[in-house]
Amino acid sequence: MNYAPPIRRPLEGERFQVIVIGGGINGVAIARECARAGRRTLLVEQHDFAAGTTSRATRIIHGGLRYLEHAEFGLVRESLVERRRLLHERPHLVHPIHFLLALDQNSGRSALAIRTGLWLYRRLGGGRLQAKSSRADQQKLERLLDSGRRWSVFSYEDAQCEFPERLVAEWLVEAMEAGAVARNHTQVLAVDVRHRRAVGVLLKDQLNGKEERVEATWIVNATGPWADRICQRSRIETTHPMVGGVRGSHIVLPRFAGAPDAAVYTEAVDKRPIFVIPWNEQVLVGTTEVADQGDPGKVQPGNEEIDYLVRSFGHLFPQVKLSAADIHYTFAGVRPLPFAPKEKASAVTRKHYLHDHAQDGAEHMVSVIGGKLTTAAELARQCAAKIGVSPRSSRTIAIASAESATLLLDQWVIELGNAGGISEDTARGIVEWHGKRALDISRMAQRNPDLRAPLCSHTEHIVAEAVDAFAGECAATLGDALLRRVPVALGACWSPRCSREAATRIGAAMGWSDTQSTTQLEAFEVERSAFLRKPARVDSAVEAAAD
Repeated sequence: MNYAPPIRRPLEGERFQVIVIGGGINGVAIARECARAGRRTLLVEQHDFAAGTTSRATRIIHGGLRYLEHAEFGLVRESLVERRRLLHERPHLVHPIHFLLALDQNSGRSALAIRTGLWLYRRLGGGRLQAKSSRADQQKLERLLDSGRRWSVFSYEDAQCEFPERLVAEWLVEAMEAGAVARNHTQVLAVDVRHRRAVGVLLKDQLNGKEERVEATWIVNATGPWADRICQRSRIETTHPMVGGVRGSHIVLPRFAGAPDAAVYTEAVDKRPIFVIPWNEQVLVGTTEVADQGDPGKVQPGNEEIDYLVRSFGHLFPQVKLSAADIHYTFAGVRPLPFAPKEKASAVTRKHYLHDHAQDGAEHMVSVIGGKLTTAAELARQCAAKIGVSPRSSRTIAIASAESATLLLDQWVIELGNAGGISEDTARGIVEWHGKRALDISRMAQRNPDLRAPLCSHTEHIVAEAVDAFAGECAATLGDALLRRVPVALGACWSPRCSREAATRIGAAMGWSDTQSTTQLEAFEVERSAFLRKPARVDSAVEAAAD
């Protein structure tokens, strides 16, 4: 059976009430909000949904403990409210996580200030999240810390979204179910401004090269670090740049002996805050803050940043003998912080704001500046209100306990198991990434044994998940499927052999020719190696070992 993706119908000459440019978490959230309110909405993304800043974050859903140091109480409160909403609405993707804050005797932060901040953080967050925590985790951490220094360790709770790519995919599906038209791999060449009003956009489909002109009542520029470039291409002049890009880099290390299950929040070698977080059966260390005005699509961690993170990790855990040679991969993204050239990156506000371009000669166009994973839904509600869309989504939050969330996930796993044809581990993996859609994927797999095959020998995730990504989640390339919809290629064991296995099995299910499969595989390997990079001095050795 051929599971071809839906045909992308022409858009030339069509009119929408809202066009959202940018398919990161903010853009998709805005499109979903507008579509749910009954507005005819078009969402366009030059690469793939969640392929930019969204997939390059630290992957935590948090209020921003350090924002309290800058007295941004409103932002912290807003973030914590949204954290609880996501824990309730997406328990398969967002879960509580226990944090240990570790500071040595040289820290400039006093124990009293830390305890006061944590008390306030809990109060603003509405109480405990019931993250799994234990004295054993703290003991594990204390055994690993540098014994030559005196440490203070504090405990608190936050949340983690290991795969924000999946959150974006779910919101994307909900936007389309509400009537939104979504186009990835579609570049906005320019916003059409006539008589000082934005009236449409000129699009170029990156898959077939076709250009189309589409009209709109409102245009929302939610392109993150690309926001100023959209204006420049459209000859919309702002008094100063809107975005001051700041590069954040991460390294991904193997899980090491004695590693705590808790996340660690600590200070780097220069006393900047950094995280060491269990993630995807690996350890995620980050992040940096480096001014970056380059092309956000080509951003890479600098060698000095990698060295900084490795040294900071070793400074914290001197007994754990990991070096740059042990790095699985590195990645970096550009945070679209508000332009503030006179401030340090750490001091620039993380609040988002909406820039109305009426003052720039482009009425009915708004640019979204700033924002973060945690507050995307609230940003979307504010943006919808800004352009006169009355939100229909409920603001009521019924808080689910950790136990009830676990029971819900277990119930979905049982339903899939009862349907037959797949193992319990596969059922759980599908549920944890696809939530309620897991049953539809399971039914698809039951009809065809080829769809029940694992994507590669290292994973329980199956071909049916990738096929569903092409059929219902706008995946158009192997990279869309394996890096974002079914992100198995972010795993520790992924190798060129895994890529070949996955391409062969997905290609057979999708009815690709040998030429199509080869083309998709080659493009995927180029994209993955550009996104997830090994430090240069160990690239060749690791690639040789992988085969």
